[in-house]
Amino acid sequence: MTKFFKTAAFAAAMGLAAPALAQDIIVVSHGQANDPFWSVVKNGVDLAAQHTGANVDYRAPETFDMVAMSQLIDAAVNQEPDGLVVSIPDGDALGPSIMRAVEAGIPVISMNSGSDVAADLGALLHVGQSEFDAGLAAGKQLAGMGGTTAICVNHEVGNVALDLRCGGFAEGFGGSVEVVPTGNDPAEIEAKVKASLESNPDIDTVLALGASLAGEPSVAAVKAVGSEAMVASFDLSANFLESIVAGDAAFAIDQQQFLQGYLPVVFLAMHAQYGLVPGGDVPSGPNLITQDKAGQVIELSAQGIR
Repeated sequence: MTKFFKTAAFAAAMGLAAPALAQDIIVVSHGQANDPFWSVVKNGVDLAAQHTGANVDYRAPETFDMVAMSQLIDAAVNQEPDGLVVSIPDGDALGPSIMRAVEAGIPVISMNSGSDVAADLGALLHVGQSEFDAGLAAGKQLAGMGGTTAICVNHEVGNVALDLRCGGFAEGFGGSVEVVPTGNDPAEIEAKVKASLESNPDIDTVLALGASLAGEPSVAAVKAVGSEAMVASFDLSANFLESIVAGDAAFAIDQQQFLQGYLPVVFLAMHAQYGLVPGGDVPSGPNLITQDKAGQVIELSAQGIR
């Protein structure tokens, strides 16, 4: 039985109106299983599947592994889906697999990372933020708040998007910026931030690149050593937002990752069914969440939406 008739028969049995065709869409991200950020992306993917009736399969490597991710993309291409969503943390490593999808006639939309290379690789569009520009905005904001000596805490070394964040931050900040490489273990991150603060008392600014994994441990590290350093972070978590409300953190940079999961699936479903697609990239951020705004989004963050 064809996909259409299976869908129609099921819908008729349930008393529902069947879509003309249930699209098959595969999402491949680099998000690691222990990162709450990506659970929000997945929530957006799931809601889009519910709203469109598409069959959506979300896949990611268990660790930050570009070889494993490229293999996941290759496997997706072999299944000939109606659309493919990818994040692109390393265009050089993932480019051949993505271009193979495009050459096979599979519409590709990138999300989260890869805004600087998506078009060159043949993606229809990108949903996300310019990582360099977001870092630039953070740097200018923190410099304007009096920061002169900073560390940028990189919890995913090798992710080009995070390198761009630190690069933009350094340019916008204008003062001294040292990149502190870590893994994605919050305990390790707290220890390394504490060590940096203790070795250089001039550090007055800490920029983390992920709220749950790095922002929260950075706040804890500042408190532990009695530093008065400002802490800001990319992305949101309920606990980091609470720190902003309490005055223990300066702000968070929200890229609205729920939209990064939701919109590409909707766009690809509409493209498969009607040939519709936006005419350009969709900027989901950056948005600075300061003390006056943080309280409004804490509950939504706890619900896995913000």
